[in-house]
Amino acid sequence: MSTDQSAPSPPARLDVPAELVSFIEGLPEPHILFDRQYRIVAANAAYRAAFAPRGTVIGRTCYEVSHHFSVPCDQAGESCPLALSRRSGQRERVLHLHHTPRGEAYVNIELVPLRDAQGEQAFFIEKMEALPLARAQPARQGLIGSAPAFRDMLGLVARVAPSEASVLLLGESGTGKELVARAVHEASARANKPWVVVDCASLPESLFESELFGHEKGAFTGAHMAHVGLVEAASGGTLFLDEVGDIPLAMQVKLLRLLESGTYRRVGSTELRHADVRLVSATHRDLCAMVAQGRFREDLYYRLSTFPIALPPLRERLGDLPLLASALLERLTPGRPLSLDAGAVQQLARHPFPGNVRELRNVLERAVLLTDGDHITAETVDRALSVGLLRRSAPLPPPGPVAQPRPATEGASLRQSEAQALRAALQAHQGSREALAAALGISVRTLYRKLRALDEDGTSAG
Repeated sequence: MSTDQSAPSPPARLDVPAELVSFIEGLPEPHILFDRQYRIVAANAAYRAAFAPRGTVIGRTCYEVSHHFSVPCDQAGESCPLALSRRSGQRERVLHLHHTPRGEAYVNIELVPLRDAQGEQAFFIEKMEALPLARAQPARQGLIGSAPAFRDMLGLVARVAPSEASVLLLGESGTGKELVARAVHEASARANKPWVVVDCASLPESLFESELFGHEKGAFTGAHMAHVGLVEAASGGTLFLDEVGDIPLAMQVKLLRLLESGTYRRVGSTELRHADVRLVSATHRDLCAMVAQGRFREDLYYRLSTFPIALPPLRERLGDLPLLASALLERLTPGRPLSLDAGAVQQLARHPFPGNVRELRNVLERAVLLTDGDHITAETVDRALSVGLLRRSAPLPPPGPVAQPRPATEGASLRQSEAQALRAALQAHQGSREALAAALGISVRTLYRKLRALDEDGTSAG
């Protein structure tokens, strides 16, 4: 039943209305037409060029062509748009990982059912749109992964990115929140406009308003000239508020006013300015708990979280470890081919990675430095992990004028235990803050945030 795809396929033998074949052939995006038995009965030129440049697809099932499955998608653990459409009776959209001549690639699928004279679903038109936000193979930049938890997250990103909705990214430190935020921007209609990052954790409260909204000349001591704020700099584009949970309460109400009215004033000015920005924010904190504790405004929380997306920690996507490790090694040693043997991957999989992908990168960088050949072994990975673990639990210096940290009591909270571990690391570490952050498997920004939390609690060992 197959035909040569070098030209539009004649529909007669498949009993397909010629108008349908002509319709999809004129569409610029890749489209296929298939029947209730999943058999492809027509494919337009755009589809043939993107997915079957040298083969034929007519008469083959969509799931065999797209996924190399022997059964429909929903029977192989995938979301099947045809099955969804049969249940809902309407168009359906899903994110799939398709086989292409260039390897597996993420594709947005939109399926529309077509009814016959009796009102029954007779044919289905499927539109495919490449999703360059992420890759399922090693790459030098961007999001990488294919584990179910990663794909669920990516599906939400693909849905919300083209809209103007505010997005709140939630996840542990090191899960790639800024990468996902950038992906939202690049998949939006604002992709060619400014992308502006506001690091809320590093801005002192005294400068927060000026940095965000700008100030006029003479607005305060040292304001020798007018200053354009980050909101104004992001005009037409996307404003990314990183670590939004660290915004001071006094500033939260001013940010809320911006979100509710779309207007703001520079410090020292009475002129009302209009903001044209799409807001994406991120935090590792539990904002709901902060709202309950009175540390974060409830109305601001709801403004920020129009569309919340939870980023999975690395321990929930261990199937991506080999893929992530290969990609990170390419980035770490672009001129030196290195690979992990099977034992090394297994050793990595046994580690909980509290620092997530950022910690994985640190471990691999140490492993690279410990490797002389072309292969990283399980023993090398064990040494690389041990270096980090050794520094986390480094012995304290001999008794002296600095008080020794008390061990965590049974039932102590995770925050208390973390604070005690950080105090111990501070006392034992003699190098720079950058070196300490690297040893702990966290970013310098995260380290300073944790140190500030210790200061606020009066527990810092300085």
